[in-house]
Amino acid sequence: MAARAGVGRGTVSRVINGSPRVSEETRAAVEAAVAELGYVPNRAARALAANRTDAIALVVPEPEARFFAEPYFSDIVRGVGAALADTEMQLLLTLVGGDRERRRLAQYLASHRVDGVLLVSVHADDPLPELLEQLGIPVVISGRRSEDEPLASVDSDNFEGARAAVAHLVAGGRRTIATITGPLDVYGARRRLDGYRAALADAGLDELAAHADFTEEGGRRAMAELLARAPGLDAVFAASDVMASGARQVLRDHGRRIPEDTALIGFDDSSIARHMDPPLTSVRQPIEEMGRAMAELLLAEISAATPTRPSLVLPTELVVRASS
Repeated sequence: MAARAGVGRGTVSRVINGSPRVSEETRAAVEAAVAELGYVPNRAARALAANRTDAIALVVPEPEARFFAEPYFSDIVRGVGAALADTEMQLLLTLVGGDRERRRLAQYLASHRVDGVLLVSVHADDPLPELLEQLGIPVVISGRRSEDEPLASVDSDNFEGARAAVAHLVAGGRRTIATITGPLDVYGARRRLDGYRAALADAGLDELAAHADFTEEGGRRAMAELLARAPGLDAVFAASDVMASGARQVLRDHGRRIPEDTALIGFDDSSIARHMDPPLTSVRQPIEEMGRAMAELLLAEISAATPTRPSLVLPTELVVRASS
């Protein structure tokens, strides 16, 4: 092709890769040769030459059962996919449910087979973020690990979402308001608990909390515990729709009408919330938008000469339905 265009191979490469350092006359000659020869760029060779793999990994450090049970993860994947649709990036989905999978992933990442990593559902003691930093791999995490998260991150306003949910219950005349928390080694779960506490403090009400793990079974266990401790409770704020679903089953088993006897609110505004009976009031976090934003930030980090590590917090919205 270089001979056909009458230029060197380096010039051909610059034209194909869109370099501005080529005259219009030369660019036209190369493009004419491309058209005549029917040339199709070899993505693998181009990536190798640029020290790139044209692949990113979406890493979820959770067991397979939780990944497929919670709509949160599928919405994140949908948002990531939308952001990558018009790029040449391939997406590798990896579930890390235990130490064996973590070691295997560490070996894979150490061989630099991906250009960057999207890390979803990070627990406070997870070693993966530090490993990625040591390897120098660009990373964006979903949900900060602390207020001072050093890595690029996308989060929702968990505190304000929870505070608004509990304030809604207070405004409805509820006075014994319980919460079912997520695992408190997850920063987002702690912030939802903080928002619950802030709303109760504003109303002069006492805290009533049971800790769970974002699963339906965890919601059932926590709800049974709360009823044993406070049979007169009249409202429950669950830190996820999945846990609210479990709590609803226990309330029904105890003859509690929703919302007449006990109001119920979840968090996520997933499909679960819309299909419950009665439909569940829930805090909407823009999960698909979070996935899209994560992918866009990661693409920017991969292209940047030096890491910028931005932090993005998206607003939440209380969606009121019949359960409250």
